[in-house]
Amino acid sequence: MTNQYSKTGEKVLEKCKKKNADNADVIIIKNFTSYSSCRLGELEEIEQSESEILGIRAFVGNKNAIISTSDFSESSINNSVEQVVQMAELAPDDPYSFIEEKENDESITNLDLYDSYELSAQELEDKAKEAENSALACVGIKNSNGASASQSKSNYYIANSKGFSGFYKKSNFSISCSVIAEKNGKMETDYDFDTKLHYKDLSDSKKIGKSCAKRVLDKCNPKKIKTCKANIIFEPRIARSIISHFSSAISGSAIARKSSFLINEFGNKIMKNNIRIIDNPLLIRGLSSRPFDAEGVIGEEIDLVKDGVILSWLLDNSTAKQLNMKTNGRASRSVSSPPSPSPTNLYLEKGPLSPLDLIKDVNEGFYITDLVGQGVNMVNGDYSRGAVGFKIENGEITFPVNEITIADNLLNMFKKMTPANDLSFNFGINSPTLLIEDMTVAGI
Repeated sequence: MTNQYSKTGEKVLEKCKKKNADNADVIIIKNFTSYSSCRLGELEEIEQSESEILGIRAFVGNKNAIISTSDFSESSINNSVEQVVQMAELAPDDPYSFIEEKENDESITNLDLYDSYELSAQELEDKAKEAENSALACVGIKNSNGASASQSKSNYYIANSKGFSGFYKKSNFSISCSVIAEKNGKMETDYDFDTKLHYKDLSDSKKIGKSCAKRVLDKCNPKKIKTCKANIIFEPRIARSIISHFSSAISGSAIARKSSFLINEFGNKIMKNNIRIIDNPLLIRGLSSRPFDAEGVIGEEIDLVKDGVILSWLLDNSTAKQLNMKTNGRASRSVSSPPSPSPTNLYLEKGPLSPLDLIKDVNEGFYITDLVGQGVNMVNGDYSRGAVGFKIENGEITFPVNEITIADNLLNMFKKMTPANDLSFNFGINSPTLLIEDMTVAGI
């Protein structure tokens, strides 16, 4: 497969050169996905899809254009090359887009991203039904939104006219479940899921179903609370959204456009002394790991924040050039779009305290398990979102709450963050349980 892609890539690059393109790059992405979903024990949907697409980016001077095709025939490739070079000749000047010179010491690391194991359609259906049945068997669960199981296999190949050529494969397996509970005539819903690159790392489907049911049942009979100032503890899968906002704010694209509230904070202390935020594309079996980025640049683990100080932006070639910096290999792209910077495995490093210790230190506060709405302004950092969770009183979780809004400014929130020690890598962006002090909570 690698040899086949290499031949195609070399052929396309040579054709671009003959059509007077100054530089070019090629990306080939092949995807295979299968999916099954059920509801109340009945199969609802079964899907299988396969695609293979070639993307070509051609440079003529400071101009560039992109074209993509799923037709790998000689005539289609010839036509695509001719079109993309003509498009580049007519495109506006873009002095910031370019192809990185290949470094001689580059080596591609085996990150163990691919599992060849394949689940049959029947096995996927069985996994989905196991998760749902496990949830429905719990007392108090009355209905289901459904459950699903899926798997995917992907090939990625990138080559450019500066001598880079790289290939890797990636797999993914996932199970999800969502059910409904009813108590005293009122209904609540929630979900749980797991996704991993290797099948054997995936949580048991029955365990996912039971966890889903517990989450729903714990939310039943929520109470209203009065508006107040309080300490907020975010469970890990919600805490990651705070770190995701930070990631968006340090994207080279946002910084270059001057549309981030952190634009003037590079090198400044914006968090507590013990706070460290890392982005690592080379994490073994990491959900967002990759041996090289979409521009063929080998990425490394970097400290985005260390001792509370911002040390790096997320950069690709274009945004790095705009900011007079050097790319740190964070380019992502599809076959039909230009590169842009994005995180890989970005995470907030764990702290010394357990989640229970954080809760014990809160006299009056809230433990948040879900967020509603998108009230976040990335230009000025204002933050206001609906929330669901539990009241904390005298260091203990007491009763569920809903229909509250939590608000503050992200820059203020970053200064007041305290992470727990329960970091796990279940997403591309990860966080342990997170305490943020003194937020505004709007209730009745």
